[in-house]
Amino acid sequence: MEADAAVASDPPSSQDIAAIQDEDVLNKMLDKAVDFEERKMLRAALRELLKTKRDKREKDRGSRQEDLKGLNQRGQPKPKTPVSPIQMSFNGPPKTASSSDTSVRSPTAAAPNTKNVKQMLLDWCRAKTEPYEGVTIKNFSSSWSDGIAFCALVHRFFPDAFEYSTLNPNNRRDNFELAFTTAEKLANCPPLLDVEDLLRMAEPDWKCVYTYIQEFYRCLVEKGLVKTKKRT
Repeated sequence: MEADAAVASDPPSSQDIAAIQDEDVLNKMLDKAVDFEERKMLRAALRELLKTKRDKREKDRGSRQEDLKGLNQRGQPKPKTPVSPIQMSFNGPPKTASSSDTSVRSPTAAAPNTKNVKQMLLDWCRAKTEPYEGVTIKNFSSSWSDGIAFCALVHRFFPDAFEYSTLNPNNRRDNFELAFTTAEKLANCPPLLDVEDLLRMAEPDWKCVYTYIQEFYRCLVEKGLVKTKKRT
């Protein structure tokens, strides 16, 4: 009986801990662990797991940025650019160019439409987060710098995912990670923004934030959580 008790109390081996790929499981084990060596192995496993996830995000982000650079290269005919769900929602499908439609052929005609879509997306973010305390969206840069706006926007569509009222705007890292992780898990939205980059900047690059919000919107449309308008 004493031998059985001793075996049952043996801490997991380093191989057992290294095989665990669930951050929540490792955190729970760390909370319960009392043995110094076991806690040391658990902390090391957590660091390695987080590093692996961070490296994967960096790789995915790099791939996405290369794709975006290709789409934004000069000389690409804008009328052939795939229409985003945001344009479909606010403007309906694009009109087919005809020989008499000079506005479509004009190189300056696409600029106002792009500007309108950006403003409409900003208005959409503002409307969805309006009920949330501590969120005032005025742009795609400084308004998102503490992560609270991201959390509010995600929480609006997934209110059971976390408790918004407990968030602290001073905990920028936690806010960014919570928003991006929840959006990835529940909306299948890839984490295009890197938390470390955001923490190094007083204000995020508005183009990066704009791109991420576009992707989040697209994912919501795919899941049927945002309805697009159809032209009759």
